[in-house]
Amino acid sequence: MTLHGEVGAGADGGPRGPRPRRRFSRRNIFIYGTLIVVSVYYLLPLYVMIVTSLKGMPEIRLGNIFAPPMEITFQPWVKAWAQACTGLNCDGLSRGFMNSVIITVPSVIISIVIASVNGYALANWRFKGADVFFTILIFGAFIPYQVMLYPMVIILREMGIYGTLGGLVLVHTVFGMPILTLLFRNYFTSIPEELFKAARVDGAGFWTIYFKIMLPMSLPIFVVAMIIQITGIWNDFLFGVVYTRPDTYPMTVQLNNIVNSVQGVKEYNVNMAATLLTGLVPLVIYFISGKLFVRGIAAGAVKG
Repeated sequence: MTLHGEVGAGADGGPRGPRPRRRFSRRNIFIYGTLIVVSVYYLLPLYVMIVTSLKGMPEIRLGNIFAPPMEITFQPWVKAWAQACTGLNCDGLSRGFMNSVIITVPSVIISIVIASVNGYALANWRFKGADVFFTILIFGAFIPYQVMLYPMVIILREMGIYGTLGGLVLVHTVFGMPILTLLFRNYFTSIPEELFKAARVDGAGFWTIYFKIMLPMSLPIFVVAMIIQITGIWNDFLFGVVYTRPDTYPMTVQLNNIVNSVQGVKEYNVNMAATLLTGLVPLVIYFISGKLFVRGIAAGAVKG
């Protein structure tokens, strides 16, 4: 008997067992070297934003953007949140944050609930016209949003909700539906069909199967859908600037107005702090649910 990882002698006197791997092989050096370079490429701008947001303007004017702050100050963060001016308003990102929360929460919940039921129906209940409906969804998932901007303005105006937070919630719900339905449909297709057939034999109906069988098995894909919707809606600028008014602007539009303000001195530390505050919610969501996101993708979210 040989220890794990050692090479023992075979019956003919030759070596047997797995060949030991070299830790510093060309393959490993290439893979890890590439990963390090890519990581630095993406993390360097984040590092610059963080250190710049913690500096005062006199230190920033010295010009060394990569140097850590000699004296840490959180005043840029305070100003970005509650004091930065955008036109006549000087309440920073705080108002835009609340608008983004009001927009994101119902948009995510409504779109995921409807899309999960749609995907479940397309995967397990072959209703008449299902193939046509599925084709329309695929087509709708890849239509450029810019094509639909003006028609949606007309629709929202006729409904009397143009410029309101409710109108933007409707827009995000509608435009998120096709891709989410495809994700749920592909995931439910990957679940063994025998479970569905057994439930049907036992007399379970549409909603019983959905709530008692499909939902308990679908946590990973719900996390995938949640991350896609939260990041997409929270980071959206185009819909926010088109379908809302200054008092209902989401956080991204407020950020754009702060960064592009031409009043007074350009405060790069405040701009960097405002950028980090705006991106904080998606970052936290990714860190909390990153493992479930990978599980959902691997379990069939993009199978098809």
